[in-house]
Amino acid sequence: MSPTDFAKALSHYLGIYLPGQRNLSTNTVKSYRDTFKLLLTYCQKNRSVPVERLCLKDIDKSLVLGFLDWLEETRHNSISTRNQRLACIHGFYRYMHIEDPTGLLHYQQILSIPSKKTTAATVSHLTPEALKLILAQPDTSTFSGRRDLVLLSTLYDTGARVQELIDLRVRDIRFDPPAIVTLTGKGRKVRQVPMSKNTESLLTQYVCEAFGDITGAADQTLFYNRMRSKLTRAGISYILNKHVQQACLKSSSVPKKVNPHLMRHTKAMLLLQAGVNLIYIRDLLGHVDIATTEIYARADTEMKRKAIEKAYPEIIGNKLPHWTKDGNLLSWLSTL
Repeated sequence: MSPTDFAKALSHYLGIYLPGQRNLSTNTVKSYRDTFKLLLTYCQKNRSVPVERLCLKDIDKSLVLGFLDWLEETRHNSISTRNQRLACIHGFYRYMHIEDPTGLLHYQQILSIPSKKTTAATVSHLTPEALKLILAQPDTSTFSGRRDLVLLSTLYDTGARVQELIDLRVRDIRFDPPAIVTLTGKGRKVRQVPMSKNTESLLTQYVCEAFGDITGAADQTLFYNRMRSKLTRAGISYILNKHVQQACLKSSSVPKKVNPHLMRHTKAMLLLQAGVNLIYIRDLLGHVDIATTEIYARADTEMKRKAIEKAYPEIIGNKLPHWTKDGNLLSWLSTL
């Protein structure tokens, strides 16, 4: 059986266009791939359309809407996940606009499907006390404990995404002043983040212990597991939550579950509270648009409270009069 037009288009889109022409990261391509795996599963189970016979004309607006409803109702996906899957489908059909202009009307109907409105999630973060307690948990008498301390300190201090931390190599750490970490983020964008003196000291000791001769280890993965293989997202989450659980037993201020991205939020919020300009925070986090960074300013209610208190605090008093001393008022109330 010869491949259908949909099979050819999707193969070229995922295999050549996204990684080659768009230069998207492996994880982003996987996200697109997973969306279409789900779409094909839906077509096969709910529309009785064999995957090998699926053509571009078979995927219309009603089918995509049915797929989105299936994600929410059957798979119990959130609205955010539903919108993310729709964005992947939209990306494919914007590509098809150029590749196959004959199907322009058909593709525009799918592109007209709107995203659902969703409530913006609150940006949560750790308090300095909770963060300090978590970082105090690794057992530094063992190598794995020392690695955990350096890993978590680097994760917080650089504000790195999990994948950025996973991809770090020894050559990405510069110990000569000013000490910096080179991170490769989304879209393979590279940024350099300065390290604090404490993190620099921890990394120096760790690299010397883990690799010995730094010159010969330049291309090796900075943080590795017992098999000396690159850590995974699940591995880093496990390391973090192992120490979070220990910290929870010592203080109720520590959340019971912390994901690695929360360390990134915490870095941004603490910088903001320290008065660091949003432009610098944007550059440190690797955001393309300052609007993305502004979510931290909107979420920081403590800063808002302090700003309000500074604005004419003497206008509103802080004491209530003692109403029982007002005999006339009490008499009036008694007549009601």
